[in-house]
Amino acid sequence: SLTLDPDTAHPRLALSRDGKSVRWEDTRRAVPEHPKRFDSSRCVLAREGFCSGRHYWEVQVGQGTAWAVGVAKESVRRKGRVSVKPEAGIWAVGQCGSQCQALTSPAVPISLPEAPEVVGVYLDYEAGRVAFFDPRREAPMFAYPPASFGGERVLP
Repeated sequence: SLTLDPDTAHPRLALSRDGKSVRWEDTRRAVPEHPKRFDSSRCVLAREGFCSGRHYWEVQVGQGTAWAVGVAKESVRRKGRVSVKPEAGIWAVGQCGSQCQALTSPAVPISLPEAPEVVGVYLDYEAGRVAFFDPRREAPMFAYPPASFGGERVLP
C-alpha cells in the first residue's frame, strides 16, 4: 500500500490525513521549506520506492480533467519548473482537458473511448518497463520503451 509523502507535496496540493489521496487547493498552503518539496511543479511522490522487482498499483483519478500519474527517479529535480518526461526522470500519463496523453517529449495522445477513472501502473524495475492500463476496461493505455533506472530508487 502506497502513501504520499507530505514533505514532497507542492504547496497547493493538500494530502489527506492518511496520505492516500491528494487534491488541488486554490491557495498555497503555508508549509515548511523542505529539500524534497516540489516548489513550482504540481507534484507529490510516495514515501515508498522501488529498487527491484515487479510492482502494480492503481490510482483513482475520478472524473478530473487535469491529472498525471506515473513514476519518477528519486533524484528528480524538485525546485523550479520540472519537465514531466523520461529525459527528466519521470514516466507518466495524464489528462489535460479532454485529451489523455503519454507525457513524453513531445506528448503522445492516447486514444481511449472515454477518460479512465482509475489508472493502473506497472513497473518492472529490472526490465526498465513502465506501463499504464485502464483496469476497468482491462485495456492497455501506454507502455514506455525500456529505460535504465541506473540502480536508483523509483518512486510512484
